Parts: sequence; structure tokens; C-alpha cells
Amino acid sequence: MTKKLRVGVVGATGYTGEELVRLLCRHPQVELTYASGKESRDVKLQEIFPYLKNSVDLKCESFSFEEAAARCDFIFLSLPHTVSMSVAPAFLKAGKKVVDVSADYRLKDAKVYETFYKVKHKDQANLKRAVYGLPEVYREKIKKAILVANPGCYPTGAILGVLPGLRHRLWEGDDVTIDAKSGVTGAGRKAERSLNFSEVNESFKAYKLFEHPHAPEINQELSRISGRSVAVVFVPHLLPVNRGILSTIYVRLKKELTTEKLLSIYQKEYATEPFVKVYPSGALPELKHVVHTNFCDIGLRVNEERRLAVIVTAIDNLGKGAAGQAVQNMNIMCGFDETAGLA
Repeated sequence: MTKKLRVGVVGATGYTGEELVRLLCRHPQVELTYASGKESRDVKLQEIFPYLKNSVDLKCESFSFEEAAARCDFIFLSLPHTVSMSVAPAFLKAGKKVVDVSADYRLKDAKVYETFYKVKHKDQANLKRAVYGLPEVYREKIKKAILVANPGCYPTGAILGVLPGLRHRLWEGDDVTIDAKSGVTGAGRKAERSLNFSEVNESFKAYKLFEHPHAPEINQELSRISGRSVAVVFVPHLLPVNRGILSTIYVRLKKELTTEKLLSIYQKEYATEPFVKVYPSGALPELKHVVHTNFCDIGLRVNEERRLAVIVTAIDNLGKGAAGQAVQNMNIMCGFDETAGLA
């Protein structure tokens, strides 16, 4: 019998941490051997999340680097932004592979990170070596990585929606507007009045216009991929639903193009991708098509008269937008089937 990879989740009681635990418990090639939560308490994961009672039997304890390093070969850091950069270096020095689901290693320019996250970056050496964990773009680099920066949820749906057209020079990066809507779990598991049920239910709002930290992440990656400076317009919204992100992307075409031609470009671009599904002509994705999955579904239409294309992407913010993509990255880093534990 093949020995299983020993895996730990640091920050297992947040929404993304919980989703990581759920996915890892059913993964055929790993064993969940460590989990820590925010609070110091003597309790098991299956007591915190009763639906896991037949899937896991593991104590969730306060964080101890020594315990985690001794019991794990692979670490997921599911910590708040600005915290992972104080924890990751010790695990890397101990020879552990790490996937960080926070923003600490996504932005390559430390000054941009400081501007949007309001703290100085403490680990710029590892910031340079971290691989951005979008498999559809960086799969070969992820295979060799020891530290992967898991993409943000909004950037995942946005980048996958814009990428083929940029690569084929069908539009310019400055002619892209991303109107994105997220479920409430995207804000994390925390006590905040604006996220209370009575504040969110029966309402819908835009927020953080020109201030959201995912905007520079989107611009960074689209610029790297296209080889040209990209500055999209990004407007996030909060939906009164638990999970899912729907991004409606508007682009101005540089030349005449039909819906069928643009679709064929997208279909060829993603033909071999296990978790990207391009819809047939006329069909558009909905949140209910992707929640509790690791898929990014894409639909689009072209207005030929106005030379305007609209691309719609749908992902689960806790799946392809966070924990699912993190497990996908682990699979690639460790040489497992990329869909293991996710299909």
C-alpha cells in the first residue's frame, strides 16, 4: 500500500479552512494529520463540524509550529492576510511544501502589498520564489514549487474569463470592466455587523470601489500573461447568498468577431483543462451550476454591431476560488492526479 502524504491545515476553523478539511478527508492519497484553530481549546474537528463525524477523528488545537512540522509533510496556511508571512518561512526552512491561501505571497511588488494591506511585507525573499497558483497558467512552475500563493477568489474568475482574449490580442487590458458579485463567505468567518444576516439579507451592494486588494492582483497577472500593462476596472458586490462568485466581464473588441468565433477560441484555450467548462453558444453559467465544485464555468456573447463582448464566469469562492484550487495545487506539486479529491 502506498504511503499517504501527511497534510496539515493551519487555520482549520475558518470557512476556507473548513472546506480544506472537508476535501482532504476524502482525498485518496493524503492523510489529515494536523489541524489548528484560532482558539485554544481541547476539541475535535468532528465536534466543531458534526457532519465530519464519519470522515475524520482529529483534535483541533491551538497552533504549534513544532507539532505541525513533526506531524506533516505538506502544509496549508489558511490564515488571515498579513499573518502567513510570519509563519511560512519556518515551514519552508523545515523542508515542508506550503500552499498559502491568504494574499501574503500573491503580489510581487512589496510596495503594492503595503498599499493595499497596510503593513510592510516581512518575507520578501520567499515572496520572490512563490509561484502564483493558477494551474491554467502556471502548471509547469507549480510542479516544481515549494511555496504556492493560492489566487484570490475574484481574480480566479476574472483572469480565466479575460485570459484567452488577451492572449489572442482581441482586446486591450484597459478596455476590460469586471462586474463581480460574491457570496458572504468570501469575507471570512468573523463577527462584523455588515456581514450579519439581517444586514445582508434582502439587500445587494457594491463595495471598496478602486480600493479592493484583488484589483492589483488581477492587473498583475493579466499584465504578466499578456506582456503588456493592464489596468482593468474592477467593481465587487456582495450578494445575499452563502457562496459563489458570478463575474460579468465587458470588453471592447479590436476587430469584428462573432460569438461563434470567440467561443471557438475559448474552447480551444481550455480544451484540456479539467476544471474549466466553456458553455455552448447562447448558454450562460449560474452560481447553482458551480457551488460545491472546483469548476470555473464560462459563457459569452458578442454584439457585433457595437464590437462588444460580454463574458460571464461562475465559480464557488470556497472551491475554485480558495480551498478547491489549493487542493488542485497540492495535487500538481505532489505529482497526484490533478482531479484527486475534487472530481
